[in-house]
Amino acid sequence: MTFCLDSTIIKPDNNKEIKNSIILLHGYGGDGKDISMLSLNWKRHLPNTIFICPNGHEKCPINPSGFQWFDLTQDDPEYILEQSIKAEKKLRKFIDEIKNEFKLTNKKICLSGFSQGCMMSINLGLTIEEEFSCIVGFSGKIINQEDLKSRKKNSTNILLIHGDADQVVSPNHMLEAKDFFIRNNLVIETHLIKNCDHHIPIEASSIALNYILKKFNNS
Repeated sequence: MTFCLDSTIIKPDNNKEIKNSIILLHGYGGDGKDISMLSLNWKRHLPNTIFICPNGHEKCPINPSGFQWFDLTQDDPEYILEQSIKAEKKLRKFIDEIKNEFKLTNKKICLSGFSQGCMMSINLGLTIEEEFSCIVGFSGKIINQEDLKSRKKNSTNILLIHGDADQVVSPNHMLEAKDFFIRNNLVIETHLIKNCDHHIPIEASSIALNYILKKFNNS
């Protein structure tokens, strides 16, 4: 099947049955192939999981060989929110296609992303009626707290991981997000990685893998 977003797809080895999916959303200027690298460490521990890594629906003007979920060339919060909601609609359609193709429910899907992809995972994961297995976000933030509060429809569990030396997305955003989720009765786990800038180190990848394993085993 052709999906509405071009994707890098890593299926289970030896045609094993697909029981779960991890949808990985790349950061600004990246692509599905970039973020699919996470699957290299994870897949041997998740033999029945399909990894699906879509390209953003728009070319990135800063990096024409990469993609974006929403435009960052205008420093206007309202514009950014509006553009992110457009991306959400595209990703909702994409998730429905994945569910139909592989016969999965939301509880069998982990939404994960880096930076801009983390922001999209949070919004998507909490504004769809049915809970997901979990949301795992690296180096991101909540795009707009008021908007998310008004549209929140479920209580999917969340893991956020951030580098303490991140100069692109301040680690303070993780603390703000944690406070927001606690105030809105969501189960949130956070990890601050020492001496880490804006990337996903092995330590963060391992923390995320253990969290996902726990969630999939309980679903």
